[in-house]
This record gives sequence, structure tokens and C-alpha cells, in this order.
Amino acid sequence: MLALTSPVATPLHRLPAGAKLAALALFTAALFRFDTLPALAAALGTVAALHLPGGLPFASHALRLLRPLWPFVLILILWHLWTDDLRGGSALLLRLITAVAAANLVTMTTRLSDMIAVIEGLAAPLARLGLPPRTLALAIALTIRFLPVLSDRLSRITEAWRARSARRPGWRILVPATLATLDDADQVAEALRARGGAG
Repeated sequence: MLALTSPVATPLHRLPAGAKLAALALFTAALFRFDTLPALAAALGTVAALHLPGGLPFASHALRLLRPLWPFVLILILWHLWTDDLRGGSALLLRLITAVAAANLVTMTTRLSDMIAVIEGLAAPLARLGLPPRTLALAIALTIRFLPVLSDRLSRITEAWRARSARRPGWRILVPATLATLDDADQVAEALRARGGAG
């Protein structure tokens, strides 16, 4: 349950986690320096090309990870159609999709334990302020891990609702989704305690 790494081996799997996270940070920062649509499209094309060595299964999984973006994409499209700013909307969409795709690529090719080690090293100076680096690293890593899990759980609850009712689910799925999230959190807490905790 605590593994995001793709089983499909790619050359990126062999790179150090620190190097990939640093490259992701620099790449994401550079996206906001690009003002032209061709430059942003080239950035997206570069990220897409980095998925190709993994073959079709790897690329297909990466595309599925982008599905949670569709509500944001729809809102951005509608808003920029309303404001008649198609160029600005296109640039924003390209930045959003490229940044998320790049982040997904890093998580798919990096073991969670390696990311925890990097974050823990970066957070080491915070120990002087009384914040345990291991706890912070674990919290960030679990957040990264559980975002796609929660999205998938919400999708399954929505599908279950639609199979039983002709009405739109709307707010009605919030209670089962919240209870499922709390149940997952309880199971992870028990697993951490069984392994000695976060210390």
C-alpha cells in the first residue's frame, strides 16, 4: 500500500532521489519563467518524452494519474472562455499539466523510502527548533502517497453510488469518503505503531 513506484523499470529509476527532486524543483520553477505557448508546449513534450522509455504500460499509468486534474481543467477552461483570455488560459493549463506530470514521473520512478531519506536530510536543521526531521519527512511522504489513494477511493465510492441510484452523488458521498479516509488513517497508524512508530 505504501509504494507508488512503478514496477516498470526505466532509466530514471536508477537516478538518485535527491537529484530527481532537485531537478523537479528547478523544472517547476522554470515553468513559471516561460511566457510563450511554444515554450510551455515544448516543456510538456519533454516530460511526455521522458515517459517513453517505460513503454505503453508506464505511459498509460502516468495518464491515469492525471485524471484527477479534469475538474480543475474544466474550471480553468470555462473561466478563461468567460474572460476571453484563451492565451492566458492555455498557458496556465500547460503549466498545470506539465508540473503535475513531472511530479508524477518522479514519484513513479523513486522509492518512497528514498524520498523520505532526502526530505529527512533537508529537514535536519529543523531539529534545533524541536521539530523531528523523521516525523516531518514521514508526514510529507504519506501525503504524497495518499493523494492518489484518496482520489481512487473517491472515484470508487462515486461509481458505487451511480450503480445504485440515478441521482447525482454530489455531497452525499462526503460521509462515506470521510469514513473511508479515517479508516485508512487508522490502519496506517496501527502499521506504524507495529513497526516502532515514526521515531
